[in-house]
Amino acid sequence: MKSLRARLLWFLLAAIVLAAGTQAVVTYRAVLEAADDIFDQHMQQMALSLRAGLPPSSTVGGLGGGEENFEFIVQIWTLDGIRIFDSAAQSALPQRAVLGFSNVKARGTTYRVFSLATGALVIQVAQDMAARRRMAGTLALRTVGPIVLAAPLLMLVVWWVVSRSLAPVARVRRQVATRQADDLSPLNEADLPEEVRPLVHELNLLFVRVRQAFEAQKHFVADAAHELRSPLAALKLQVQGLQRAADDATRELAVARLAAGIDRATRLVEQMLALARHEASAAAGAQPEAVSLPEVARLAISDTVAAAQSRDIDIGMARADPATVRGQPEALRTLLRNLIDNAVKYTPPGGRVDVGIAAGPGGVELSVDDSGPGLPESERERVLDRFYRAGQAQAPGSGLGLSIVKSIADLHGAAVSLEPSSLGGLRVLVRFPAAA
Repeated sequence: MKSLRARLLWFLLAAIVLAAGTQAVVTYRAVLEAADDIFDQHMQQMALSLRAGLPPSSTVGGLGGGEENFEFIVQIWTLDGIRIFDSAAQSALPQRAVLGFSNVKARGTTYRVFSLATGALVIQVAQDMAARRRMAGTLALRTVGPIVLAAPLLMLVVWWVVSRSLAPVARVRRQVATRQADDLSPLNEADLPEEVRPLVHELNLLFVRVRQAFEAQKHFVADAAHELRSPLAALKLQVQGLQRAADDATRELAVARLAAGIDRATRLVEQMLALARHEASAAAGAQPEAVSLPEVARLAISDTVAAAQSRDIDIGMARADPATVRGQPEALRTLLRNLIDNAVKYTPPGGRVDVGIAAGPGGVELSVDDSGPGLPESERERVLDRFYRAGQAQAPGSGLGLSIVKSIADLHGAAVSLEPSSLGGLRVLVRFPAAA
């Protein structure tokens, strides 16, 4: 039984039937016992009332008439065993009675008999147990009847309440069943039970992550189709130039241009894949972990130190406070490597690049300063956009480095800002929020 509605109805209705049946049985037995007590008391009171009206001797009228449908049978005996009164002829009750209450089998049935001795007489009051059971059963059924009638009514109420309570769940099921494959809009959480609402809420969060992943994929495909067109066209032209080269010098120049074009295309593809990977990681909701920023900075510097040495650029850590942030180690390493790589590319030979990590009560600041030409204030916000490159002469690139930095910073809840550097060039500052 996998249906929650069927399971609830089955167990609740079974519990109602069981409770009603138990209540009916207990009530029936209690009423029967109470009826026995009442009838016994009635018989006792009848015998006592007869004792008060009898003479002390045996001068009682003769035997009773032949009526056989009396509810009670009354007999009066002398101490010698002579029956001097019988309310029902041929009752065939025993002549010797046990004083008090007893059960006697006679005439194919069982009688409840009460015997009382008074002077020279013995009074017997008897009642057929079958008649007693019929009257007691009628009384008990009248008591149990309302319970039996109330049980189906209660079952209908339970069915209505369960169906009404699970109606929002059925509504959500219909919403999911009828929506298109590309419809990732959130499900309506209104009126849902508290036990189901967290599930639907998490499902909506999953829809958000899947939608973000789809959007990242669409952006990647659109960007790749747009941005790879020009490098591939340039490579084709350079190949054609190589084919038309008339001498070795021209051929060597064409080969060098072709190699540079391939390097630029490779760098563009790597940057686009890195951006797509981090956007997909953000959409998938990867779990963060504790990351040491100084360790990440040392690894990022080691990745770019060869390029800096080839241009005689002094690169190092200007400040390295112990600082730990919650995030993804590889993503943070990519962020810092892109910042250092940009700084190295735009810093003239013999320049300087400083990496700083400052920890404070307001959070952690990661900075990269260079002694390059800097960036006009009007360009500082736009360079964070994809494929945007400043209008002035710049080093070769794809325009994706700072966009990747911003994407990773957003993933970690950090803010990116560009400022003038004390070294004379540009300073990129990434502010991580304080740990909770």
